[in-house]
Amino acid sequence: MRLRRLAGAFVLSAAALGASTAHANPYLPPAGKVFAGVSGSIALEDNEVPGFSARAGKHASVIQTFTAWTYNYTRYLRTAARHEARVMVHISTDGGSAGREVITPRGIAMGHGDGHIVHLTRAYADSGQVVYVRIMAEMNGSWNSYSAYGPGYKGGAHSTHNFKQAWRRIVLIMRGGPVDQINASLHRLGLPPVRRASGDLPRPKVAFMFVPEVWGDPNVPGNSARAYYPGSRYVDWVGTDFYSKFPNYRGLNAYYAEFPNKPFVFGEWALWGHDDPGFVRGLFGWIKSHRRVHMVMYNQGSHPSESPFELARYPRSAAVLRHELSSPLFAPLAPEFS
Repeated sequence: MRLRRLAGAFVLSAAALGASTAHANPYLPPAGKVFAGVSGSIALEDNEVPGFSARAGKHASVIQTFTAWTYNYTRYLRTAARHEARVMVHISTDGGSAGREVITPRGIAMGHGDGHIVHLTRAYADSGQVVYVRIMAEMNGSWNSYSAYGPGYKGGAHSTHNFKQAWRRIVLIMRGGPVDQINASLHRLGLPPVRRASGDLPRPKVAFMFVPEVWGDPNVPGNSARAYYPGSRYVDWVGTDFYSKFPNYRGLNAYYAEFPNKPFVFGEWALWGHDDPGFVRGLFGWIKSHRRVHMVMYNQGSHPSESPFELARYPRSAAVLRHELSSPLFAPLAPEFS
């Protein structure tokens, strides 16, 4: 009887963990390949995607959109499908006005944003598309409302503990499955059950990307990348953002070595300020020498015609980028579009 009770306890424990682990999938490119994509806001119009691809000399295999918490529309799914690209979406806590926070990390952790998370879960599942989700990226940057620092320590609803709990809640819900199992996993974390959902949630093809700055701002231990890390079972990729204006290779090397068992993504990279072909050569040399890098996303900015990152502003760097992306290392299409 004791053995049966132990076996039953094991089954229940496995069920509670199942929602966070059983369907984790990084949705990597083909073996030995790297996806090269483009990023922008909702304003990234259809004609700008092929324009970027023409300048870069490579079809954008992933298209990223930056969204506000209050943005419930998912036209970016259709845009990516039209361009035969996978989807990446950045989820913030801001409303439509930049910097205006509409929900805190603690609010998400406690379930006050479940309606939005459940809505996105259903939309992603209905699309049948692969969606890479960047949750509150650059979280250790004091310029972001969801950071624990801004510039001094904020704590409270913005503590790193609440950030990690918010991240775990989003992942548990978005991976879908029986709500009872999701609730069991939430209970183990000390979090309330899912609101506005019952029965089963669909299981979308989602992968979650942890993308901090390699050094925090401020650069103190409590604001390190590790301080925000929610745990391996809740993260499918690790990565960072990298711009020519602040090329911190020392921090990049240390950060890459800190998380050795995850595929690596440059969630954003771009030229910034002046045409710098050497930066492009250096970055792509680093990419080629670090075999866990499987995705690089050029950031055109919120409004590319006004953005300091727009590739068209940097013709010499664009020429170097075309040369780099001509390598067979970079896959032009995801397998489902080949």
